[in-house]
Amino acid sequence: MTAIETQNLTQDFLTGFWRKRPVRALDGVSLQVGAGEVFGLLGPNGAGKTTTFKILMGLIRPTGGEARILDASVQNVNVRRRIGYLPEQPYFYDYLTAREFLAYCGALCDLPQAEASERTNELLQLVGLAYSADQQLRRFSKGMLQRVGLAQALINNPEVLFLDEPMSGLDPLGRREVRDLIINLRNRGKTIFFSSHILTDVEAMCDRVAILNKGRLIESGKLSDILKTRSNEIEVVVRGVNEAVLAQFPALSSTPEVARIRLKDDRELARLLELAHQTGGRIVSVNPVRESLEDLFVREVTR
Repeated sequence: MTAIETQNLTQDFLTGFWRKRPVRALDGVSLQVGAGEVFGLLGPNGAGKTTTFKILMGLIRPTGGEARILDASVQNVNVRRRIGYLPEQPYFYDYLTAREFLAYCGALCDLPQAEASERTNELLQLVGLAYSADQQLRRFSKGMLQRVGLAQALINNPEVLFLDEPMSGLDPLGRREVRDLIINLRNRGKTIFFSSHILTDVEAMCDRVAILNKGRLIESGKLSDILKTRSNEIEVVVRGVNEAVLAQFPALSSTPEVARIRLKDDRELARLLELAHQTGGRIVSVNPVRESLEDLFVREVTR
């Protein structure tokens, strides 16, 4: 089942003061996100990520194309009961406590008061804010406010969760907790669509990713499929190989006893094996080089 789908999504904005000119923020973006997936939307600043979120939330209408959530148009008001949203820069009522704010969000979602109260307590515990439940939000740090934002996005127990930069402002421990929360939500059958600049988090959580650059989709698919075939290079650790042999290969690091070498292909590996054998050296390990998501991202957006 497809939870989120865009077809040829296009968005133009007019910029300038006297002589307005159109700027294309999205250019024919087509995506499909399956139910129960964690899907990462990546791209540099200005790539069109937040514009995509705003269209999916029904906050702006696209210039062209179509977007659907749970097999319904994003303009269908009823579908919004089934989704949760955390914007990139959320703003909350400073003088409400965390408990009061979540109860208010529950009321906006038309939850009965008893259910909203129970859900509020559950979510405050889930995001690690039970100890600050009755503290005013103006006293919260940025990371704590981000956790409140996550809690309000979950107040209506949504089927699909949209998170725009959910790791923003979190320390390493907070990021780990949010990662665990997202994975736990996926295990419960939720669909999570999120953007992030922290690529290690994306790599740790996502089933599939899409990369936007200048409004265009330049890569999309399963992370394992995208990364596994990107390089034929081999990393070899050798012991007891003399400097004359090492000089023929680019060493990533070396000591008098052990060297780590990056080879281009199998032919270079065969040559190294032969030279190591001839000089009394020993191969400690041989591993294919797997391109990281960061390597892929930088290469795609700078080409």
